[in-house]
Amino acid sequence: MAEAIADVEHWLAGARAAARPAEEVLAWAIRTFRPRIALASSFGAEDVVLIDMWWRIDPAVRVFTLDTGRLAEETYEVMDRIRERYGIAVVAYFPGAAAVEALERERGFYSFRRSVAERKHCCGIRKVEPLGRALADLDAWMTGLRREQAGTRAAVQQVERDPAHAGILKVNPLAEWSTAQTWEYIRAHEVPYNRLHDHGYPSIGCAPCTRAIRPGEDLRAGRWWWERPESKECGLHLAPAEER
Repeated sequence: MAEAIADVEHWLAGARAAARPAEEVLAWAIRTFRPRIALASSFGAEDVVLIDMWWRIDPAVRVFTLDTGRLAEETYEVMDRIRERYGIAVVAYFPGAAAVEALERERGFYSFRRSVAERKHCCGIRKVEPLGRALADLDAWMTGLRREQAGTRAAVQQVERDPAHAGILKVNPLAEWSTAQTWEYIRAHEVPYNRLHDHGYPSIGCAPCTRAIRPGEDLRAGRWWWERPESKECGLHLAPAEER
């Protein structure tokens, strides 16, 4: 146990000092934490890269997704294509039915358009609470976060503690990757991807909260486009304010 803890601390320190190849980070995380590690996937470009990369290291890929009940048809399509291509199970976590019923009964179907607070309330029910359940039996989780995606992600490390979820380890192998690197990998390995990417959607979330971006806009401009850039996170990847 002491050796394992020392190894984790070594990687935490190393992630702050210098980037390592994504495959090396991924292989270490799988070796160290399986079976108590899983990839949180919204089936965007970065996530399908990590699924392919993990499968090449160890075919026993563990993936979960947060099905908010409002995902685009194209997202469900790519989920099935990934399942068929790699022969893996995708575990879906859903929001609590009673909470969604109360949200829509008391606040309406599009309350998230009224304010940042209302939108985050919706995200809390549909995404944050299910994520907590998904992480309950894990010692580490993996994401497709990249620094280039948004200013709110500029400080992402390849290996870091997640204070928002009891300090479990959060592994972001592609933190240093560019958009070009991501798509080079997808094309080189013929990885199935969400066809919305071909129609101006670099970042894909719930259908009512995502639009195609315009020329010159940043990668996440199409997410909650009615809000200011600094508020464009759903709560999955930011610690509570008192912990930041």
